[in-house]
Amino acid sequence: MASELIMQWQDIVRWGAEQKASDVFWKAGVPPSVKLQGRVTRLTDKPVLTPEDTEWLARELMTDEQWQEFQTYPERDIGLTIGDACRLRINIFRQQDTCAIVMRIIPLNILSIEDLELPEVLNDIALRPQGLVLVTGPTGCGKSTTLAAMLDLINRKRQCHIVTVEDPIEYVHRDRMSIVSQRGVGVDTADFQDALKFAMRQAPDVILIGEMRDTTTMSVAMQAAETGHLVFSTVHTTSAAETMERIINMYPPHDKPQICMRMSRSLVSVLSQALVPRAGTSGRVAAIEIMVVTPTVSKFIEEGKPGEMYSAIVEGAHWGMQTMNQALLKLYRQGLVSADHCMHYAGNYTEMRQMLRLEDGLAKDKADADAKKAAAEAAKRKALRRQQPQQRPDAPEGTNGAPPPPPAEPTPEQ
Repeated sequence: MASELIMQWQDIVRWGAEQKASDVFWKAGVPPSVKLQGRVTRLTDKPVLTPEDTEWLARELMTDEQWQEFQTYPERDIGLTIGDACRLRINIFRQQDTCAIVMRIIPLNILSIEDLELPEVLNDIALRPQGLVLVTGPTGCGKSTTLAAMLDLINRKRQCHIVTVEDPIEYVHRDRMSIVSQRGVGVDTADFQDALKFAMRQAPDVILIGEMRDTTTMSVAMQAAETGHLVFSTVHTTSAAETMERIINMYPPHDKPQICMRMSRSLVSVLSQALVPRAGTSGRVAAIEIMVVTPTVSKFIEEGKPGEMYSAIVEGAHWGMQTMNQALLKLYRQGLVSADHCMHYAGNYTEMRQMLRLEDGLAKDKADADAKKAAAEAAKRKALRRQQPQQRPDAPEGTNGAPPPPPAEPTPEQ
């Protein structure tokens, strides 16, 4: 029999959503835990969970058919909405012969690109008519939130059909100007390959693929982008160059030249994201490396030279491009992140250190120049005061102690 605590698991999830936690952990042998600001915190005021508790919760979250499948294949992803509190992306697995559960908390309200403090160029990328857009980064860096904001912008601005294929469905989009069809793998479709194959017959204008998992998925995504669709997806990489290398190396050597050519024509942008703790306060802010496929970048991709793209991104501010280091430096200048966190999340450690040294040097030079200017102005005001004659105590105010002027001569008319 499960304990009273585990039977009230939704209350803990609701509390976690109120505290803006990103995950809730259920593991036998420790109390329930939450991840706040990227750090796991145990709820020490709650009882320690037993194997019976976690197994009861796992059983409660699955249907009879899913539970039977779990006995032979102990991995299960589930999407679930908790009233008006939040939505959950749940993963159930076994560890040390006991059930364990991790619940990712997803807000019901989709924030806009402006609300998330993301670069404005993402608005332009989201409203492209066709092409492939990849959002990359490690697990938990906010890729799904960024994609949801871009899809919501399309939903509000375009009259089109948006099809998503996710495992499981995360953010739920309501129909606005567009029609949004969301398909969950294992619930609405058997797998990604089948869903993408039939998605092309569903008159889509925009397609979201939850994750690029294999060459089949990647090939279908490129084909959709080449045939006039706007395609979004994610990859677990940390930079634009690494993303291109990962995709190219997914294919055998004899296919790589053709893949490079197709990617150079279909790719629109790669957004590589990291969530950085805010300086002096709670919360995190997104730092995003942005690569836009310009003619120069397209040439590097076609020639299979992803390493050459970095210099193009550094010099591509006109197109809205920026490296991860440039993004971090902007946040540092705004006082949003600390120098230590800039170094921790830097794309290029040595370059970031030099950028911070130069920035601090410029800031010191500016402070010195401002101090000298203020001192010079103060000395000037003091000198002017010394040049002015002292006013006599009995002199009328405003005369500066000078004798009164002689009376005017009377005119003939007077």
